[in-house]
Amino acid sequence: MAKQLIELQINGESYELAVEPNRTLLDVVRDELELTGSKKGCDDGDCGACTVIMDGLPVCACLVLPMDAVGKEILTIEGLAHGTKLHPIQDAFIQYGAIQCGFCTPGVILAAKSLLDENPDPTDEEIRCGIAGNLCRCTGYVKIVEAIREAAKVMRESAVPVAR
Repeated sequence: MAKQLIELQINGESYELAVEPNRTLLDVVRDELELTGSKKGCDDGDCGACTVIMDGLPVCACLVLPMDAVGKEILTIEGLAHGTKLHPIQDAFIQYGAIQCGFCTPGVILAAKSLLDENPDPTDEEIRCGIAGNLCRCTGYVKIVEAIREAAKVMRESAVPVAR
């Protein structure tokens, strides 16, 4: 299959790439750009391990063709921190022990960011709904919900900008 030249906006940077049209955004992000935080889990959009934020919404990168991402702003877990300063959600995940094996963590954190950008003061039920597309086999979600609740509080108190 002939490669197509595209330009992607990822983590605030522009990348010009020649990609095969049948590859997924996940494959391009991981293999071509070496941004390996997003994981390939089910490859069917069921587990959320490959979650990225595209134009403010969480999407499964395994279901998006790179051509469909042209002209959109994409945020991966690598773009969430500012240099060595972690985002409040990342800090809270560490503080609350919401990370175990770490496979699902990037996707859950990005789903949480999207939720908190939309709803800065969610209930526990709203948090659970906001991360419902992300499967975690290690934590049981209690620590994840606690971490997101704490991050929401910290973000409200420090007025962390919602958009990136």
